[in-house]
Amino acid sequence: MIRTNLFQPTEAHKIVAKKGRYSLLEYDKDLSVTPESASTAFFASQMNVKKRQVIAELNNDGGVILQAGAMQLMLGTLHAATNIKGAGDLMKKFVGSKVTGETTIKPRYEGTGLLVLEPTYRYILFEDLSNWNGNMVIEDGMFLACDDSISMKVTARTTISSAVLGGEGLFNTALTGTGIAVLESPVPAEELIVVDLDKDVIRIDGNMAIAWSKSLEFTVERTTRTLVGSAASGEGLVNVYRGTGRVLIAPVANNRSIATPKPTK
Repeated sequence: MIRTNLFQPTEAHKIVAKKGRYSLLEYDKDLSVTPESASTAFFASQMNVKKRQVIAELNNDGGVILQAGAMQLMLGTLHAATNIKGAGDLMKKFVGSKVTGETTIKPRYEGTGLLVLEPTYRYILFEDLSNWNGNMVIEDGMFLACDDSISMKVTARTTISSAVLGGEGLFNTALTGTGIAVLESPVPAEELIVVDLDKDVIRIDGNMAIAWSKSLEFTVERTTRTLVGSAASGEGLVNVYRGTGRVLIAPVANNRSIATPKPTK
């Protein structure tokens, strides 16, 4: 039998979110600091810059697939296996990793016990694929973990223009199936804009979408019908998602330039 204080709030950490088998442990304070780093750690905590760890509880009820190198602790009778089924599968996953930036091998853990992931300063999202009609596409580098009932595939852009001009890349990772996906987001959930489309369209000035339904059609279009009109409006090309599905938008992730606005004449 194993006992642990992981789920008990302490002066340092507490559980702040839970979905399915996954819990999010957040460190309110960094207590292991030096006198020289104490002030930096204090203000970082005040601005929500905190260490976070994901904990997965397994009870012989299915497995968990992790990003390679993400495991920190295995508590209980857990064992791991690779997601490689043979030489052909290895080559297929190797090619997919090269075009998406994801790791080739993602270990699968099963058994009974607790699986504790490495701490991260990034923000954690628990996404239930039932809210995405079983299919979602994510930006490269966002995948952290998922239930083994979810499969990962490489999806390509339907048009060359959307890949070249959209700033989203030619290939992305698609998650398909049922269960919970654990993602590392560049911004907290509170800053994300969630848009659900029902046979409609959304236009975004830039690559601010970090996840979207695979069912949506993605194109790059002009803001107006003519090149002259687009130039006059100052907007140019926009990323367009059309159809029925969901889009997650991080509107402030890449807006650091607003701190130094251009001088007015």
